This record gives sequence, structure tokens and C-alpha cells, in this order.
Amino acid sequence: MHGLSAKIKAIAADLGFAKCGIVAAERLDSESGCLREWLDRGCHGEMSWMGRPEQDRADPRTVMRDVRSVVVLATNYFTPHEHSDKHGQGKISRYAWGDDYHEVMRERMMALLGQIKVEAPNIGARICVDTAPIMEKAWAVRAGIGWIGKHSNLITKDVGSWVFLSELLLDVELEYDKEIVEDHCGTCTACLDACPTSAIVEPYVVDSRKCISYATIELRGESIPVEIAENLNGWLYGCDICQDVCPWNRFEKPTDDPRFEPRHGETSLPLESIDRMEHREYAERFRGSAMKRTKLSGLKRNAKYLKT
Repeated sequence: MHGLSAKIKAIAADLGFAKCGIVAAERLDSESGCLREWLDRGCHGEMSWMGRPEQDRADPRTVMRDVRSVVVLATNYFTPHEHSDKHGQGKISRYAWGDDYHEVMRERMMALLGQIKVEAPNIGARICVDTAPIMEKAWAVRAGIGWIGKHSNLITKDVGSWVFLSELLLDVELEYDKEIVEDHCGTCTACLDACPTSAIVEPYVVDSRKCISYATIELRGESIPVEIAENLNGWLYGCDICQDVCPWNRFEKPTDDPRFEPRHGETSLPLESIDRMEHREYAERFRGSAMKRTKLSGLKRNAKYLKT
């Protein structure tokens, strides 16, 4: 079904995807070794689901038994707004400014699959949007979307690193992309030098236990480690420092999807408003937002540390 590959890419472009690559659904053996080493070092912190043995992230057949091809999509979410360093405000990571990317991307992926089924009605498929046990960045590299930078985020030559990744697993063989993008980080160490908690412990390796984003989103409990709490740099939810300083993000381009624009025009939130917020207001304010992941208790904890 080689002709279908070109049609898939054309449909993806029409739907607004920034990049599309297609590769054979093979086990990611070398990439799996890197993941295992990262897990063995404990760099995943309390994210225990990363190492579940029943979920072999290197094998796409864990997600879809009959998969033959992996279609990798990149969605540009950059909007030309800046973070505020105003006193009493807590900064929000750029990816969470707009509507929940899971929902936005799933809608796009459903539209993509719907149009593919017009061309191939009997095709079997599985949509993956962030939550499936699949090595998204590794597949993006294999599909020629970009390369993994020293900050461990995927970088594209076209729009930088402000991209969401998603995958469409299909049960048919297609025409596959062969070209892999070279690592263009070179001797640059901007992300390592800028990280206030030294979470990028060596090029391409982020220790979540030292990461501001991990501490303010994934870490549960009432406390944040002292070495992170003292270097929050105003971040209430997530952190964009390593991407903000990346030279490749000079190629960033505004997204064409208004759903990634900051909700209520906010790139930060008043800490006092978080202190006063009750659950009903929280549920309404963050309905349809990725920020609901940290729950109200997490936001209140983060705000407390920013005020001390």
C-alpha cells in the first residue's frame, strides 16, 4: 500500500500537523537499553509506571498486536507570548497555557484516521497520544522528525522543540522514511548551563528527581526537595528554561491552532488566587486543561514554596 503513505502525509499536512514520518513497527532494541539504564539509575523518581515490566515500551506490539507501521506526527504548539517574572505570580509551562493537548491532538488524530479509512476502509489502527506505553521520542527520531537534544526533548529543524508527539499504529505495510536527522546540538551546552537545579546531569540525561517540572507536576506529597524549592525561579507548574535557551528555538513559528493560545490570556497565575482557591473554582478554572494533572493540592503546595 505504498501509495497510501503519500496520501497519509498529505492529509496530515492539511490537518495542520507540522511533521509526519512513517517507519516499520520494529522493536526498539538500542533505545530500550538507554531507557533501562535511565530507570536503573532511578532517574524516573516516583514515576513507577515508566518501568512496569508488563509494558514493554520498546515493542509497539505491546500496544497493538498486529501493528506493521508507525506513523509519527509532530504538532507545533508555540504561541508568541512571554512568561511573566512579576512578583507574586507563578509561571506556567508553555505546553499547559492552552487547552489540554491530549484532547486537541486526539481530535486531530481521529480526523487523520477518519480520512485514512476513506482510502483504506479495512485498515486496523490504534491512536497513541502521550499516555500509551510507547517510546515517542525514539519513534520520532526513527521517522526522521528530528533528534533528541541534550535536554532530552525532541528538536526539529523546522519549528524547534515546541512540539507534541503522537503516533498512529497501522496493521498494513507502507512506504517507509529512511533518512534520520543528525544530532545538531554540536558542542552547545546552553540547556545544561541554564538549568538552575542541574537536572541535566549529563548531555541527553535528565534526572527527574532534580527537575523543576517533575517536582511541580509529577511529585506527590506536601513537600518539594530543598535543592529544588530554593531554585524554583518562579515556576508554579512545569518549567521551560532548557527549551527557552535552546538556539534551535530561534526557528520557532506560531501555531495555527488557537486552542494552544493562553487560556484567559494567562501565562502565569497570581499566587494569592491559588491560596484562596477552593475545589469548585479549581474544577471550573482548569476543566479541559493539562494543569489538572497536579491537582489543587499540588498547585497550593507549589504556590506555598514560591511565597517562602
